[in-house]
Amino acid sequence: MSNVEHHQMETESNFLKGIFIGSLIGAVAALLFAPKPGREMRSDLSDKLTLATDKTKEVAGVVTDKTKSLASTVGEKATDLASTVSAKASDIFTTVNDSKQQIAATLQETGKKIGDTVGEASADVASDVADASKEVADEAKDTKEEVTSSYKSSY
Repeated sequence: MSNVEHHQMETESNFLKGIFIGSLIGAVAALLFAPKPGREMRSDLSDKLTLATDKTKEVAGVVTDKTKSLASTVGEKATDLASTVSAKASDIFTTVNDSKQQIAATLQETGKKIGDTVGEASADVASDVADASKEVADEAKDTKEEVTSSYKSSY
């Protein structure tokens, strides 16, 4: 219950107390200052007390109805708020879960692309190394033959 609602209920309670006390004081004052015989005064006092009691019961009924209505409204709003919070939490969970799956798929795809690129680069490097090795071997063979032939011609 909010402070405003609590203050309103406290004010209504104080108001009811004031009406009841004021009615009693008014009834007693009327009896004391009225020039009537005892029996008539007791009858008037009884009537005034009955009237004050009826009014107090009526006001108490109104306050009770307002309190019930207020409690019902607060309960409904709390239920609505709980539903809204639950729905939002569910939406957030779904969004996070979807994002997680998208990130995982992206990472998997990126990893595959990196693997393919590394594989292609390795094949290219292996081919280049093989070509370079063949060229070095051919040059070494040619150089050997030149050295052998120049060695034989010098003797």
